[in-house]
Amino acid sequence: MDWKGRRQSDNIEDERGSSPTGGGPLGGGGFRFPGGGLGGGGLSFRTIIVLVVIFLVLRAMGVDVIGLLQQSGALTGGSSSPGYQQSDNSGGTAAPANDEMKQFVATVLADTEDTWTGIFKSMGQTYTDPKLVLFSGSFPSACGTASAATGPFYCPTDQKVYLDMAFFQQMKDQFGASGDFAQAYVIAHEVGHHVQDQLGILPKFNQARQTMNEVDANKMSVRIELQADCFAGIWGKFTQQKGILQQGDLEEALNAAQQIGDDTLQKRSQGYVVPDSFNHGTSAQRMKWFKQGFDSGKLSDCDTLNNPV
Repeated sequence: MDWKGRRQSDNIEDERGSSPTGGGPLGGGGFRFPGGGLGGGGLSFRTIIVLVVIFLVLRAMGVDVIGLLQQSGALTGGSSSPGYQQSDNSGGTAAPANDEMKQFVATVLADTEDTWTGIFKSMGQTYTDPKLVLFSGSFPSACGTASAATGPFYCPTDQKVYLDMAFFQQMKDQFGASGDFAQAYVIAHEVGHHVQDQLGILPKFNQARQTMNEVDANKMSVRIELQADCFAGIWGKFTQQKGILQQGDLEEALNAAQQIGDDTLQKRSQGYVVPDSFNHGTSAQRMKWFKQGFDSGKLSDCDTLNNPV
């Protein structure tokens, strides 16, 4: 993908230097609603009650709980607070303010802005650009904590895409999905969820899922995710028309779609698949719908909600 020297988006929020650290193995990403979907944030009511009881017991024993918390930095947000740091304690430093990977992400995001602005204009609508937050480890979002464990995701509440670029390295090392166009596909997929939000599709799904059981909600989630794949394919089509794709780029994206299909991921992690738990789609489905968007370039050919997937 010939991306260097192209316009870069200003809608990047680089929080890598101030992000909480931690996390775990990267996951599937997608979209997330507050208190649901891929998870929420905060403490449950029961947890709060337990903490209050522990606090009172320690106070009764003469333990200065407040003092201990202040010393640890947990109340002040100081550098000694567990899990928070301004730089890598292993001896490294925060990523440069305009490193090459950030430039790449900003360029891809700019291309998605150009693509969807044009498509929405042709429909007589106005496209509002999303923000893309770069973080390391974990970071608070309006839909709960963004972390390495969730992978990239889109939050409709604040209309932001959250991305820990360590996911790209895992795609290469663990999933065997390398290449800049494979990485661009991930970004375009999350922006695809923003497009769904702009079109009113995500709000309708969020309302409908309130009355669904888990199996039905997963089935609908698959359709939503496959449509985001198809929208990513539409972006790929417009990118191809600009003449910036190189030989093998399409194969990179299709390979990435294959490697992160629910069935492939489950076979890799547990040796068997549980179809009722799928929420992103099989490898074959994800490849099919990305390719459909790429070949067609039309929103009307991405109706995964009313057609067999």
